[in-house]
Amino acid sequence: MVLVLLSVAILAVSGFVALLGQRSARIATSIGVGGAVIGCAIGLIPALGVLLGGEVESLHLAWSVPYGSFFVQLDALSAFFIVVILAISALTAIYGGEYLWPWRDKKLLGPPWFFFNMLVASMVMVVLARNGVLFLMAWEVMALSSFFLVTFEDERESVRVAGRTYLVATHLGTAFLLVMFILMGREAGSLDFDQFEKLSATPKAFEGLLFLLAIIGFGTKAGFMPLHVWLPEAHPAAPSHVSALMSGVMIKMGIGRRRCGGDGCSSASDCPQEFSVCCLRWRNTT
Repeated sequence: MVLVLLSVAILAVSGFVALLGQRSARIATSIGVGGAVIGCAIGLIPALGVLLGGEVESLHLAWSVPYGSFFVQLDALSAFFIVVILAISALTAIYGGEYLWPWRDKKLLGPPWFFFNMLVASMVMVVLARNGVLFLMAWEVMALSSFFLVTFEDERESVRVAGRTYLVATHLGTAFLLVMFILMGREAGSLDFDQFEKLSATPKAFEGLLFLLAIIGFGTKAGFMPLHVWLPEAHPAAPSHVSALMSGVMIKMGIGRRRCGGDGCSSASDCPQEFSVCCLRWRNTT
């Protein structure tokens, strides 16, 4: 867990340093690309280890935020997503360095590298998070970072329109997720995912409501029809490497599954919750 959190820290810090060094395009690009590649490489080590059969790693720390806790876990499913996130992010960062370089005399290159690295770091935190508050914070950073990347060429009207469409759509989705987590936390007494097994005793109507909220909230990010209105606008507007990262990785943050077989689960340990999902399956509805 130390290495994967170090990876997130390197991504975030290198993004901030690139922003501070924005007056020099070469410094901003070198730090932005270098930090992304190094951070991704470090994060791949523990993810591959767990994916190849290593032990599940977790960290649970108290947090003064109401219902919040710094609860992260690296299991096989999270590791799979992290390997994909970091591998593609490293490649797109290398390509992005060349792609953005011709803009060095027209725009500051510090901000796009700051938001790129924050996007990668937030996606890693989304799949690591095991607390609703922490998850929503990472989800929001992911949304805002990608918005500022999509609107890189904001001098164009079409790009500004695409950015506004994406921003409205992604926050509507987040609003549904917020309601979902509030309802789940009220019933479970906690927003830690390992406490959500208590929801298996709730009425089917309540489960159906949670399912609907999840479909809309996660489905908007994943671009499920008819919630895909932002996709044809945002992807052509974004720089090529950003569009590749969004289509190849980011929208997949809205797709996942709960590790729960068709016969149901007998305990929380048998069925840990994975709530970076668009489908929720409960023991008494399978």
